Amino acid sequence: MTVPMSPPPFEIIEAPAPTRWLLTCDHASNRVPPEVAGGDLGLPAEEMGRHIAYDVGAAGVTRHLARLLGAPAILSTFSRLVIDPNRGEDDPTLMMRLYDGTIIPANRHVDATEIARRKALFYDPYHEAVAQMAARREDVVYVAVHSFTPRLNGRRPRPWEVGVLYAWDERFSRPLIEGLKAEGDITVGENEPYPGHLPGDAVDRHALHHGRPNALIELRHDLIADEAGQTYWAERLAPICEAALGAMEES
Repeated sequence: MTVPMSPPPFEIIEAPAPTRWLLTCDHASNRVPPEVAGGDLGLPAEEMGRHIAYDVGAAGVTRHLARLLGAPAILSTFSRLVIDPNRGEDDPTLMMRLYDGTIIPANRHVDATEIARRKALFYDPYHEAVAQMAARREDVVYVAVHSFTPRLNGRRPRPWEVGVLYAWDERFSRPLIEGLKAEGDITVGENEPYPGHLPGDAVDRHALHHGRPNALIELRHDLIADEAGQTYWAERLAPICEAALGAMEES
C-alpha cells in the first residue's frame, strides 16, 4: 500500500464558480520530499533554484491566472528532478540524471525499482488528480502553464517572450496565438522553444487523448522571476485567453 504524502504531491485551487477552464502547472515546485534521498538530491541551493529543478515563476503566474479567470488549477508540489510529471511513463527523461550540464548526484545510480517507487508516490497521484479534475466537465479547456530558461548552456539565446505549444488540435491554441501576436509588443513563438507534441506528456495524456481543446503556454522565466512579473503576465494573458475562448466558441 502506498502511504499518502504529507503534503500530497499536488495542490488544488478550486474555482469560485463552474467554468470550462482547467489550469495545470506540472513543474510548480523545486521541493524534494523527505521520502526521496532524505529531501536532498545532492545539489547546492543555487542549482535547485535553476530551471533544471522547476519552472521558475510558473506557479505564481498560474495562481494569478486562476484568480483572474475564475479557474480551477492543479500544481505539482515536487521537483521535476524527483520525477517529471510532464513526461510519458516510458520516456527516458522521466527521471533525469544529467540536465543542462548538471549531474544530479542522488539520481545517478537510481534503478528501476526506485523509479517505480517515486512514480507511485508522486507521479501517479498527480496524474490521477489531474484526470479527476479534467473529467468534471465534458467541455473542459486545458491550459498548461510552464516557463523556459532564456538560454541553455552552450546554446543560443531564446528570443521569445511567450511560446504556445500545440499539436493537431488548434481550436484554442490558434486564436490564443493570434491574440498574443495582435498585442504587437510580444515576441511569440509557435511550438517554441519546444515541439508541441511529446507522446505521453501531460497535455497528450489529459487533453489530446480526450479531445479537449488545449494549449501549453511557455513564458521566458526572466520575465516572471518575481511577483511583479508574475502578476503582470497573468494580467496580460487573462483577457487574451478569454478572447481566444470566445473565438473558439464562435467558430
